This record gives sequence, C-alpha cells and structure tokens, in this order.
Amino acid sequence: MHIDIGIDEAQRQEIADGLSRLLADSYSLYLKTHNFHWNVTGPQFTSLHLLFEQQYNELALAVDLVAERIRALGFFAPGSYQAFSALSSVADAAGVPDAQDMVRELVAGHEQVARTARSVFPAVEAAHDEASADLLTQRLQVHEKTAWMLRSTLADAA
Repeated sequence: MHIDIGIDEAQRQEIADGLSRLLADSYSLYLKTHNFHWNVTGPQFTSLHLLFEQQYNELALAVDLVAERIRALGFFAPGSYQAFSALSSVADAAGVPDAQDMVRELVAGHEQVARTARSVFPAVEAAHDEASADLLTQRLQVHEKTAWMLRSTLADAA
C-alpha cells in the first residue's frame, strides 16, 4: 500500500538507512554490554554488574523503538548478525577486558552511538520528520548521559 505521510520515498529511504545504522550500533552495544554484565570481575563487581544490567535492559527497549520507526517509514529493519556487522561502527570486544577497560569500551560505544544518531539529523531535518527527530533526540540524551555516568566511575575521569 502507498505510504503518504508527507515525506517522499527517497527521503524516507535516506532516513531509514541512517536509522538502520543506529539500530546496528545500538544492538552491537547491547550485546557488548550484556557480555560485560556476565563477565565483569573485581572490586567493583556488584556495582558494575547491576549498572551494566540497567544499561542493556534500556538498550533492549531502544532497539525496538528504532526498528519500529524504520518500519513506520515503510522499510524493513535489519535484524541479523550479518546485517548488524555490516552496518555497525561499534567495535567488538577482544576477549574479556578487565572491569575498567570494560567501562572505557562502553563509554566509547555510547559515544559512537551518539555520533551515529547525530549523523542522521540532516536527513531528518530536511524531510521535516519530527517523529524521527524526537526519537534521535531521546537516544542522544540517553547515550550522552550514560557515557558521562560510565566515565564518572573511572579513576581517571575528568
């Protein structure tokens, strides 16, 4: 059925492509955060284990919102490891880092997701797509706050 929401197909495609990168980054960060939740050790075990659980639960809800926005724009959301691997710019963890390096990697991951979200704004603004802009703004707030909170757990935080 034809989609007539006031955004032409080419603009919807460009936005959906950007949101697909955001979805891949978010899902990759979800996996990394869950992995670190399972495997963190050391003196901060309890606090980091619980913090990582809160963060992966938030990401699990977020990926659904991003995927559903892609669908609302009339496109299929990527949903396989292969697709996410091709689209994501969040680096995989090499092995099991120590707790402080886990935190550093998650800071970098949240900052990367924020940069990805921010990169979609020009297409969203050009199309006057307020719904996608709202989603991106909400995601930016979460990722920037989470990066700040994680940085604050580090001994070398500024």
